[in-house]
Amino acid sequence: MTTSPTILDSDFKYIDKKGNLLKTRTELTVAQMLTFLENDYEYNHEITLKNGTKVKIDFKTEKGLIEVIDNDKDIEKYKQVKEDFPEKKVMAIGHAKYVAQIKELQDIVFYDKTPQTGSIFLEDASFSFDYAHILPLVEKCSILHGHTSSVMVELVGQMKDNLLVDFGIAKKIIKEVVNEFDHKFFINRKYLKKEDDSHYQINFDGPKGMFDLQVPKDTTYLLEGEATVENLSSEIIKLLVPKMPANVEAVGVYIYEGYNKGSHIISNIER
Repeated sequence: MTTSPTILDSDFKYIDKKGNLLKTRTELTVAQMLTFLENDYEYNHEITLKNGTKVKIDFKTEKGLIEVIDNDKDIEKYKQVKEDFPEKKVMAIGHAKYVAQIKELQDIVFYDKTPQTGSIFLEDASFSFDYAHILPLVEKCSILHGHTSSVMVELVGQMKDNLLVDFGIAKKIIKEVVNEFDHKFFINRKYLKKEDDSHYQINFDGPKGMFDLQVPKDTTYLLEGEATVENLSSEIIKLLVPKMPANVEAVGVYIYEGYNKGSHIISNIER
């Protein structure tokens, strides 16, 4: 009997808007939050400790430094930076089993009278869908083929009573939207030549030859633009946004198209 491979955090690549390859999803969350708040940052900022050792802090911003605590070495680095540069603002973010070892709690959690901005991630086995598509502009993908993709959704906004969105409510909304994509054929609307009450006639001349397809309307999803995984992410966002509560200010969608590849799109909500 075969078993599914164990997928570790290290199997995925997290890339921020600046093109930096980040080490963990927590670092990606910090980068996205800083970008969303329009706070510029430098990733892997190098500083020299008083003993001459050079260390890299995960994020340098105009207001201070942010270190993501992933292991005991990060704790020691954080403490040494605090000791050598007491005038600098340094904030630690990480798993409770690590940050609990740091006494300077004021440097881990900041409280303010204004509403806090927060983000949540939602992943679930039910957030997956099977689909077919054609990409006439990409030779390898210019024939009819399919994928099984999984979806992760990120919600960003103003928290109320330390809560952004009830996970149960968000999960139900996401599942409803993803189900609309399941077992559908995706194609750019521009390849539609004609239609009747029940069918679309799709026609295009691609790298593999001329295609002339008659497809059922109820299993076909016409897109504005090519049926790329990036465009599917954007389409899911369009369907999610109207269903989200008013305090959600941005929605991000990851679609994994197979193993260790996919797309991430995040979009601000203008109400």
